[in-house]
Amino acid sequence: MKNRGVLVTLCFTFCPSVIAAFVEWPFGTYTLVKPKSGCPSGWQEGWRSQDSEDGRNRNSLSFGHHFYGSFGRNLKFYYCTRNPNMFSGRRYWPSGNYCILKHGASCPKGKKGKTFFFKCVLFFVREDGSYKTKVQLPTRNPFFLLRFTSPCQVVQGMYVREESVKFDDEDRNNKNSVSGKYPMGASNGRNQRLLYCYYSPLG
Repeated sequence: MKNRGVLVTLCFTFCPSVIAAFVEWPFGTYTLVKPKSGCPSGWQEGWRSQDSEDGRNRNSLSFGHHFYGSFGRNLKFYYCTRNPNMFSGRRYWPSGNYCILKHGASCPKGKKGKTFFFKCVLFFVREDGSYKTKVQLPTRNPFFLLRFTSPCQVVQGMYVREESVKFDDEDRNNKNSVSGKYPMGASNGRNQRLLYCYYSPLG
């Protein structure tokens, strides 16, 4: 009888993390910023280079950041795009408060998706839940999301750390603009400071 009690205790302790490990990425084609650990298996990779201010450049990233790329006077970020041919039995992104990068002509599945342009980059916003609610996303590998109007979204089975990127854009003839709803840190100002959420597996 004692052994059965131990088995039940272990199940209640470890089953949630085991279940989380088998969570699929939602259906659709979308893009996440590539972390140093790499892209999810089977995803496509690409990069985007940004020509920043030449004189007295003040680009900066969080100390000890986990972004993959090259970062100096100019910034080169790499991205992970979900392969459209990959199967997933999960249709929707979970309700919450966060942003991801849109890919293609339409938003990923989500009833309240909004989009906006940030120097020709398009984002998809979820704004239909509390950041405190633990959402389920794959926990096998680290990944990035963007903050929207709240602290970083809580993800079940993942540790989260905020990381930021400050873009020192051109001083002359600067045409930065945003509209609608957009990630925290973006603005109509000359420079931008986007706030990312870096997730890594617990334990």
